[in-house]
Amino acid sequence: MRVQLLGSPMLADRHPFQDERLEALRSYDVLDTEYEVAFDSIVDVVADICGVPIALISLVDGHRQWFKAVKGLDVPETPLESSICSHAILEGDLVEIEDTHADPGLRCYAGAVLKGADGLPLGTLCVLDHTPRKLTTAQRKMLKVLAGQVMAQFELRRTLKQQAILHSEADHRIKNSLQMLSSLTRFQSRVAKLDETREALDAVGQRIETMGRLHEVLQAGHVQTHVDLDDYLIRIIDFLTEQSPEHVMIDTALSHLRMTPSRAASIGIVLNEWVTNAYKHAFPTERPGTIRVTVTDLGAGTAQLEVADDGCGATDDAPVRRTGLGTQITDAVAQALDGTLTADANAFGTRHRLLFAV
Repeated sequence: MRVQLLGSPMLADRHPFQDERLEALRSYDVLDTEYEVAFDSIVDVVADICGVPIALISLVDGHRQWFKAVKGLDVPETPLESSICSHAILEGDLVEIEDTHADPGLRCYAGAVLKGADGLPLGTLCVLDHTPRKLTTAQRKMLKVLAGQVMAQFELRRTLKQQAILHSEADHRIKNSLQMLSSLTRFQSRVAKLDETREALDAVGQRIETMGRLHEVLQAGHVQTHVDLDDYLIRIIDFLTEQSPEHVMIDTALSHLRMTPSRAASIGIVLNEWVTNAYKHAFPTERPGTIRVTVTDLGAGTAQLEVADDGCGATDDAPVRRTGLGTQITDAVAQALDGTLTADANAFGTRHRLLFAV
C-alpha cells in the first residue's frame, strides 16, 4: 500500500462499521485523557525494540487521530488527512510500509491494529522512521504483543468504569432500602401502643442505622475487602451521640485496625447494643456521666472492644445481669467472631468487653 503520511490529502475510506467503531472507541473513556506511565513505557519499549525514533499509540477518531502516548513527535493529534493509521485499521492485524514516499522524510511505517473485544479497530500501536526499513519477524511479533498489552490496559479501564457504574447503582438501591426500613420502623414505633413494642422497634432502627454507617464507610473507599474499624466505629458513635441524653457524654480511644466489612459490622452491632443499653439503665433521673469506648490492639492478632460507663452500676458487686434480646444478639455476634464476652459492675459503673481476633 503506497500512502503519504503528510503533505497532500490522503483521507482514508470510511470504515464499514464506522458508527459502531466510534461508539466502541468512546466506551473506553480514553480519548483526551492525560498521558500515563503505563502507555508511555510501551511506546518507549517498542521504539527501542524496532530501532526507530518515533512510536505512537494512535486512536482514530471521527475527524482526527489522537495519540494516547507519543515518542519522537511533539503533537498530541493530527487530522485524518495525514494519518496512515486511518488506512491501517481497514487492513489486517499488522500493516507495514517499507517506504511511504513522504515529502518530510517519514519514510517507514508499521502498525499493529488495536482491536476491541468485539473485533472493531480503534487505532494502532505504530512505529515510524526517517529512512525506509523492514522490520524483522521478531520485531513484528513484539509489536503485535505490545499492541495486545495496550488493549489489555484499555479493557481494564473500561471494566473498572463499568464496575463503578454498577457499584453506584447498588449504592443507590441499598441506601434507599435502608432509608425506607428506617422510616418504617420510626413510623411503627410512633404508632405502637405498647412500650415493649416501641422499645423493640427503636432497637431495630438503631441496628439499621448501624448497617447504614458501615455502608457509608464502604462507599467512601468504593469496592473494598477491608475497612478501617476506627473510621466505621466513629461514624456509629457520631450517630449514637446524636441520640444520647443531654447529660451523657461519649469518650473514645480507638486503635487503628483493618478488617473485613462483615467482622467490622459485627463489632459495630455490639457497640450499638452496649451504648444504647447504658443510655437506658446507667444514668437514671438525669444522672450525668460518661460512656468510654475503647478499642485496643493487644498484638498477636487480637484486639478488645470495651464500653465502660460511670453510671449507677451495682452496689453489691454482683455480675451484670445479661438477659433480653440485646444479650442474645451480642452473644451470637461474639460466637460468630470466635470472641469472648465479659462484663462486670460495681458502685462506680459497668464495663463490657469483647475480645476478638483481628
